[in-house]
Amino acid sequence: MADSDSPPTATVSRGHDTREMILFGGVYGAVLASSMVAALTQYGHSSAHSRRYDALWLLITAFASALAHGYAHYIAERGPHRRGDALRALVDEWPLVTAVLPTVLVLAGAGWGWWPPDGVEYPAFALNIALLFTLGLTTARSSRRGWPTALAIGAVDALLGFVVVVANAIIK
Repeated sequence: MADSDSPPTATVSRGHDTREMILFGGVYGAVLASSMVAALTQYGHSSAHSRRYDALWLLITAFASALAHGYAHYIAERGPHRRGDALRALVDEWPLVTAVLPTVLVLAGAGWGWWPPDGVEYPAFALNIALLFTLGLTTARSSRRGWPTALAIGAVDALLGFVVVVANAIIK
């Protein structure tokens, strides 16, 4: 006979808060996109063809990162797993892939001739810095932080993206 104060015998996967997933995936995706653009620009070419190639590699890298994170979450959560938990863990990584899509579009657009392919990394960096700021600001506001604190948190998150840009400039 089970005691009413005893814990249940089966452990249920803790899952992840949607806001936490969006913040984690968004920040990781924006930093990943900036880092990839910096690396591809540093060691690649700036032709239209290479920008389409860069866009494809960024997308492949985002999916590979999402798969790795989803799988890591799945195996790191101790306890019994139900059928479909592995797939849910992978699907939960959608914010990471979504966060790189604007940069993929910037690179692909340069490859398709919508704008010049040379120097497209700077608008991509600015876009990712703005995304980091927005994620920090909205997350802080949704946590009921005041505007000054939320703006400061957004600025610190944007600073993360700026560090990637500065590192890219120093490397060149």
